[in-house]
Order: sequence, then C-alpha cells, then structure tokens
Amino acid sequence: MFELKVKTRFAGAHQLTMVGQKCENLHGHNWHIEVCVKGEKLNSAGVLADFGDIKKAVRQIVKGELDHKFLNELEIFDGKQPTSERIAVYIAQRVQFLLDQSLDNDVKVSKVMAWESDDACATYFAG
Repeated sequence: MFELKVKTRFAGAHQLTMVGQKCENLHGHNWHIEVCVKGEKLNSAGVLADFGDIKKAVRQIVKGELDHKFLNELEIFDGKQPTSERIAVYIAQRVQFLLDQSLDNDVKVSKVMAWESDDACATYFAG
C-alpha cells in the first residue's frame, strides 16, 4: 500500500453555536489542509499518482469553493455548522469525485486533516 500527501491552505470564517463561548462569535481561521490518498498499484511511470494531479483536485475544491468565504453561507453547509470535521469530510468527498474522473489508477482519499490552528485539527478517515 502506498500513500501520498499534499498540503494547502485557505482563509475562511465561520460562526458555530453550542460549541463554546468564543466560537459563537464570527471568527476566521487560516486553515491548513492535508489530503492523503492511497492505493496498491503504481502506474506505468512507477508512481501511485502524479502529485500535480492530486494538487489540482485539492486546489479546485479548497481555493475554488472555500477560500475567503463565510462558510456558514455556503450551500454545502446549509442547515449544518461548518465545523472542522465537516470541512474535512466535504474536501475528502469532493477530491475523491475529481480523482475518480481524472485518474486511471484506483487511488482513494484515505484521510483529510483540517487544521484550524497550529495546534488543533480534525481528521476524517475516508471509507
């Protein structure tokens, strides 16, 4: 089994209720996102996947859909709080969809870590 990891960042604000006094105020984070993909077979070039292809998919979601947004207003979080956990799940699902469309290999998102600060993150382990 092989695993590759890419990292990216985005800035986003959210407002959470019923989780803690400070979090109930509108506030922002400079999120650090780590996306790991795994697979058992290398392609003909001897790699699981091109890092560029993985970065492109992650960038499309993170920079194109989440960066510099008030996350509570996004349709993807309609009726749900945009917690670190839900952000990690969303990124995992969307990146997997894009990789399924663009890669020939059987590459699967294995986990996504959404760091909202240098010392606090949520990790989603994909199926």
